[in-house]
Amino acid sequence: MKKCAFCKSWILFGGRKDGTLSYCNDKCLQQGALVAMAATIPTHVVEERVWAVHQGACPRCNGRGPVDVHMSYRVWSALIVTSWSNQQQVSCRSCAMKTQLIAIGSNLVLGWWGFPWGLIMTPVQVTRDVIALAKPPETAKPSARLETMVRMSLAQEAMASTAGVPTTKVA
Repeated sequence: MKKCAFCKSWILFGGRKDGTLSYCNDKCLQQGALVAMAATIPTHVVEERVWAVHQGACPRCNGRGPVDVHMSYRVWSALIVTSWSNQQQVSCRSCAMKTQLIAIGSNLVLGWWGFPWGLIMTPVQVTRDVIALAKPPETAKPSARLETMVRMSLAQEAMASTAGVPTTKVA
């Protein structure tokens, strides 16, 4: 049995191939190609863009940086259905704190209503948001998450320019 080269899930039937690599679907095939392109971008190019984003204006409020990737965690439930997710946000610390506080409030109101996962995941996600509030990324240097996002954005721009397709800039 084959494993997807991007998401590492098992491929039971079908899948997509790109040379020697196998992918579970078209989305993973595209993401795998993006990761391969990202690996070819010179480090100095990535570092320049990372510092420009980090020291630039916040994309949310247009205020002063430093800008970095901040996490927030959500959960909502309805009887036997519970959904939880992690969200990355490129912003200044102030915008990130607002998002994290909103997530905590939302989780406390909407998270508990599912059995059994709502009762389990609500305290988990609230705790993760509290930790994210208490322990933000360093302000002195960009985080590894920001570097990864910028590298993937540059790869997306490079792939679009070779295909002649306009892009939307992520970072």
